[in-house]
Amino acid sequence: MRIYTKTGDAGDTSLFGGKRVQKNNLRIEVYGTVDELNAHLGIIRALKPSADVDNLLEQLQNQLFVLGSDLAAPFDTAPANVIRIQEKDIQILEDTIDRVEEQCEPLRSFILPGGAPVSAHLHAARTICRRAERLTDALGRKEDIGKNPLIYLNRLSDLLFVTARAVNTRAGIKETKWNERD
Repeated sequence: MRIYTKTGDAGDTSLFGGKRVQKNNLRIEVYGTVDELNAHLGIIRALKPSADVDNLLEQLQNQLFVLGSDLAAPFDTAPANVIRIQEKDIQILEDTIDRVEEQCEPLRSFILPGGAPVSAHLHAARTICRRAERLTDALGRKEDIGKNPLIYLNRLSDLLFVTARAVNTRAGIKETKWNERD
């Protein structure tokens, strides 16, 4: 089987359910950004983080495929067997945030992204996640996508943030506080 199909050569692509849309369609932009986030998590994994962080990132990568298929499948035309983000997926993120955040000092000011390479890349992934969240919000204002994709991305960005902080804490790297101008 060849990887190229030539069906998108004219600037359109198919959603789940067969509907054809332009490649610059907001829905395509949304799940393309989720794919970009997934690829960035792969970069972080290539940096060989600790086993628990690597396992977490692998779980998130798998879940991002679910989110991508959810976002690629309009409610009105998608097959009934499309896997969608569920409230339990959001709860798992919240439980993980709580567990990871226990490893960090309480946050009393804004911090600058950076630190250890894994942490710095987690901060970059967080910004990609926030972009995906903004795009998902825009899509949800135009079409029914359900409430879970937006909530999931909001929690995921929080998880990426606290994980970045925990990685720095474990590495003994002090966070750099934002110096507000006087």
